Amino acid sequence: MPNHISVVRAKSIAGLMTATSLALVLSGCGATYDVTSPRSARNQASADAKNALSPVDCRKLKCVALTFDGGPSKTTPPLLDILKKEKVHATFFMQGRNHITKYPDVVRRIAAEGHELANHTWSHKVLTKLKPAEIRAELTPVQDEIAKLTGHKPVLMRPPQGRTDEKVSKVCRELGLAQVLWSVTAKDYLTTDSALIEKRVLDQAERDGIILLHDLHKGTVPAVPGIIAGLKKRGYTIVTVSQLLAPAKTEPGMVYRP
Repeated sequence: MPNHISVVRAKSIAGLMTATSLALVLSGCGATYDVTSPRSARNQASADAKNALSPVDCRKLKCVALTFDGGPSKTTPPLLDILKKEKVHATFFMQGRNHITKYPDVVRRIAAEGHELANHTWSHKVLTKLKPAEIRAELTPVQDEIAKLTGHKPVLMRPPQGRTDEKVSKVCRELGLAQVLWSVTAKDYLTTDSALIEKRVLDQAERDGIILLHDLHKGTVPAVPGIIAGLKKRGYTIVTVSQLLAPAKTEPGMVYRP
């Protein structure tokens, strides 16, 4: 699922700061919006920050974030069993219609077991094709439903197909949502071959990467134990997106992309 984004310019940060923000343009459109990498976000955070979001420090550790899109679904509880056994936490970008509404107890369990809950729209429409009011209508109900079930609204979202632009970013800013893309995809929506899914993830994984998987597809959950084992064998610490960024705090509207 390509994100159809091209880099057109970079902003320089003086002194000890690194370049943390790029102006991106959606192909064929002149609107710009801000993007940064997990490493740049961490580097820009205050050097003496004391309140990191997690006990892990990805400035020192070789971290990779594990994320799942499109759930919850009937395959999510077995996935949660695996993650609990392996003592791994992930970020779940959840859909509203036929997912959050159908599996509210699973949403509660995801939160109770320490995973990160995030927004993947109500009905998986491509947001760049919508008007601002329609974008808001895709994001707001997910915020409200997750808050109703867990007591907390997400601060992260993932645009369907990774497609974003200035219009989407503006609505996300207003709703307090940062946008999260990815660097690793197994294209598990195209195959049920768990061994292939595992291989694709391990072949692409790099430090500060963000792995995209879909817990609702048949071959994905059976691939997760091998993915976790393979990443750990290579020295990776598996974290949530917010843990990957810490001590930086997510900036609403910003696009985070390795």
